[in-house]
Amino acid sequence: MELAIINPDFATPSRVSSDDRFILSNTDSVTLAHLKDDCVIPVFSKDNQPTISNADFVEAIYEAVQNVFYGEEVLSPAIRVSHPIKGRIPEAKDKDARDLQDFEKTVYYERTMFTIEVPSIYRVINNNHLSLTVGGVRGYHLENLHTKRGPQKFKVFIGYRNRVCCNMCVSTDGILDDIKVNTAGEIFSRAEDLLNRHESSETLNRYSKWANIKISEKQFAEFIGRCKMLGFMPTKEKDGYPLFRFTDSHLSLVLDGYYKDKYFGRDIDGSINLWKLYNLFTGANKSSYIDKFLERSINAESVIENMRLYL
Repeated sequence: MELAIINPDFATPSRVSSDDRFILSNTDSVTLAHLKDDCVIPVFSKDNQPTISNADFVEAIYEAVQNVFYGEEVLSPAIRVSHPIKGRIPEAKDKDARDLQDFEKTVYYERTMFTIEVPSIYRVINNNHLSLTVGGVRGYHLENLHTKRGPQKFKVFIGYRNRVCCNMCVSTDGILDDIKVNTAGEIFSRAEDLLNRHESSETLNRYSKWANIKISEKQFAEFIGRCKMLGFMPTKEKDGYPLFRFTDSHLSLVLDGYYKDKYFGRDIDGSINLWKLYNLFTGANKSSYIDKFLERSINAESVIENMRLYL
């Protein structure tokens, strides 16, 4: 893997990852300080034991990245959240919402996603700069908080971020899906193991192959049409087709990008290479909700690779 020149005196980073627009739909950008200082921590109601906080989750992965990639440039986490669960302190129970002071409000976020970029580790595919990126996803809606404290679910991933558009490229060998842990220390250990054993050469070689394979405008139209049909096709007739997790709304974004995207749109003759098509899907995926983002990221890779094999 090609490495960039880095500062050997690199210490604790102060910059946020290059861009926090890795996902956009129904999300807000927040800082780690906000998660640590301003957010309450949900508990398991039967024993009043705290859950692992979103801040602890982010910090555990951040520490693992710094350990495994010691000496590399590691940027600070970029964090996006959705579905805020709001409350107020008892003293403010009779106040109108517009009269509440900040200290009288409480909040935590049901869904959180973050990325940590390692820009000194990168690869160039089809003139696109891809930098190594690690991240995590957490959803409190997947937990049963009405019982006693038990293992909690998290997702951790490693992949590449396309610096042109902030699209995330994640493959099946770069994800820990629904790990169940009891402590932030266990998150750190599981993440460190994933990062140590991750080998990206096969995935990057696949991306390079895609850049050299084109489909015609007619083939693209047939592909999009078949994808749309899958959403309405009877279950029995779907046998033999690869799993397709994208919706009509996503396909509309892919089509719009085919005609208008200055980086990944069609060529003059209407053809498009598979790398560009893949990026149209990863771009459309930024309109997904946080809890669906990773499964669609992986599905995008599967869809394009199946097309390559079919061709």
